[in-house]
Amino acid sequence: MTLGATVLAALLAVPALLVFGLTAFNAVFWTRGRPLPQATDAAPGGLSVLIPARNEVATIERCVRAADAARGPVTEIVVYDDDSTDGTAEVLNRLQAEVPRLRVVRGDALPAGWVGKPYALQRLSDEACTDLLLNVDADVTLREDGVLRMLSLLGRPDEVPGGLGAAVVTAVPHQRTGSFAERLMIPLLHLSYVAWLPMPLIYRTRDPRVLAANGQLLLIRRSALQEVGGWAGVRSALVDDMALCRAVKSGGGRVVFADGDRMADCRMYDGAAALRSGFAKNFYEGIGGRPFGMLVVMALHLLIFVAPYVALPVAAVLGAYGVAAAAAVGVAANLGTRLIMAARYGHGLLSVLLHPVAVLAMMGVLLESFRWSRRGDIRWRGRSYPARAQRETA
Repeated sequence: MTLGATVLAALLAVPALLVFGLTAFNAVFWTRGRPLPQATDAAPGGLSVLIPARNEVATIERCVRAADAARGPVTEIVVYDDDSTDGTAEVLNRLQAEVPRLRVVRGDALPAGWVGKPYALQRLSDEACTDLLLNVDADVTLREDGVLRMLSLLGRPDEVPGGLGAAVVTAVPHQRTGSFAERLMIPLLHLSYVAWLPMPLIYRTRDPRVLAANGQLLLIRRSALQEVGGWAGVRSALVDDMALCRAVKSGGGRVVFADGDRMADCRMYDGAAALRSGFAKNFYEGIGGRPFGMLVVMALHLLIFVAPYVALPVAAVLGAYGVAAAAAVGVAANLGTRLIMAARYGHGLLSVLLHPVAVLAMMGVLLESFRWSRRGDIRWRGRSYPARAQRETA
């Protein structure tokens, strides 16, 4: 092969093999926690389950009842009803008579400069009566042992100063899907974690740049939250989970990012339209909110996850068999990556086979997210937010 063909062959095979290796490593070493009864030692004063809810009539009862049924030292369940207009308030009123540990905080006007979810979480944290705060999205259903698994990763309070105890435990619940679009795209959520970073490294290094987080399940010590200024410190962040955990790590705290497949279940979006809007609202800002960063992300995804599938038939037709062989290695590595994920996280075979199609669709969502941010009109849950720079100067 010529030098150019050799370089092309390497680009088609080597990056995909590296992703395959990292995915396999994370499949073995990404912690799920353990449902040990002694994990309650991490919460001597109990634990508050905090649920922000805005128009969650379809999911809020299941969320509250699962939290009430969870094993572990749950002292209270506090829901912030963020001006819901869909019947959420009526469901909560009924549940208060049936779930003694449930308290409901009624929403007020969103202050200037705040994004809705950080404000809801700040209100909830202010209302909570314990030192351990478990933030749970309203579309998340805790499993019976979910709280114990999270506590097992937190460690005892006396382990934290200068030790190995964690200030934050955040996790990705098991993702349930319904529509074709969900089955196609939701598995890329896991890919965005396991393909790029060794998960144990997040906990073992204090470098805030080495980080992943998921606000669907986020357990934090009140002291750690106060040290970073509470949720007020990230009041303008649409990607509030990453912003908070980055602040904690910058202050010297440790963050555990766990595979929450056995901690909780979640159906993030109901159908293609909700999925597109949900991903578009924070995709661009989540990768830094810079055009260069977006181009790098797109280039890597297209090179690793799409190019081998395109190059294989083209190179074979042109008689470039060395390049075709390398592309075949890239395709096999991609299939291996997705099969590992399917086995570990329960993804369907269809999403494995349509992997490059899903990646192309996700890059389209990234472009849409970029457009939303550039026009300064990011919409979510009936609210509209300006781009990051405008929010931060508001």
